[in-house]
Amino acid sequence: MHIPDGFLSHGVNAATLVISAGTCALAARKVNQKFGEREVPLMGVTAAFIFAAQMVNFPIAGGTSGHFLGAVFSSVLLGPWAGLIIMTLVVAVQCLGFADGGLTALGSNVFNMGVIGAWGGYGFFALIYRLFRRSPKGFFIALAVSSWVSIVMGATAAAIELAISGTSPLMIVLPAMAGVHAVIGIGEAVITTTAVSLILKTRPDLVGCWYSRPSCSRQKESRGETAQEVRRDPLQHAQGKRLNN
Repeated sequence: MHIPDGFLSHGVNAATLVISAGTCALAARKVNQKFGEREVPLMGVTAAFIFAAQMVNFPIAGGTSGHFLGAVFSSVLLGPWAGLIIMTLVVAVQCLGFADGGLTALGSNVFNMGVIGAWGGYGFFALIYRLFRRSPKGFFIALAVSSWVSIVMGATAAAIELAISGTSPLMIVLPAMAGVHAVIGIGEAVITTTAVSLILKTRPDLVGCWYSRPSCSRQKESRGETAQEVRRDPLQHAQGKRLNN
């Protein structure tokens, strides 16, 4: 899905760059407003995990291979705005440091894997999760389906961009891209579901969408009250915690 230089027209690259840059600017503003000292390091850890996980490729039929994307994974943990920022950082580092994707196509790759992957995938997750009335079973079903959908949507967008640029006819490139990435999406769903499940067993508070369930509302309020106490007087809060222990 990492489109190299020379495959897309200047018009397509310019249009996707404007959309990606504008969306990332808005995402940075949202994250800056909502996130604090606790969430920012978690964004860095999540980005590092996704970057490392993308280095591992698994074979697909026909001599091709696929790898983990992580757009839905990051969005479910930290929200779609943070997920977009994380995916942009990962795609940019891969482009600039490893020549994985062209520099002129950076805006297109961010659009396909960040804007569509993070926001589009999260949209499907939220929709399916609501259909299952935010149940634990519905959470994992929504997580698996949206992870698969994020891969297929990103690949479909890349195929449309290639067709608009005149690189390949849509009737040829769309089935090829969507077909291969439909298989890759299965791996994405398995990895995402497994990773989130492991996090839930140890630190469920790190999974934002799980922690926002109605059954966790009291815990969430308690966590919010604790955070307010820390902000008001961190020294007093730390002393009180030591006394309690």
